[in-house]
Amino acid sequence: MDETCVPTGIDIKATGFGHTLSLIGGKYKMIILYWLAENKVMRHNELKRSIGTISFKTLSLMLKELEANKLVIRKEYPQVPPRVEYSLSDRGLTLIPLLNMMCEWGEENRLQEATAAQL
Repeated sequence: MDETCVPTGIDIKATGFGHTLSLIGGKYKMIILYWLAENKVMRHNELKRSIGTISFKTLSLMLKELEANKLVIRKEYPQVPPRVEYSLSDRGLTLIPLLNMMCEWGEENRLQEATAAQL
């Protein structure tokens, strides 16, 4: 394990872990990133329908934060009615292997725990 990730006596926010979590932490950010990775480009309502359990306001807030952190690109088309599309930035794309690893780890451990609980 790399000791620089969690050095003694340093605020977690000043570490690689803390920085990563500040960008992708929360209930929906990883899910939004994953949907954008799967679909390349999505509109607000498409994301909302895909996620299902997220409110319009929460999705808007999460997208603004992801855009501010340069993980998501927002492209607005000047037409009536206005059309806005979201996609992953190059920086956002670099998170997808990490999200895949987290998903795989979670699935393996969730299944192991479920099997152990049945015994």
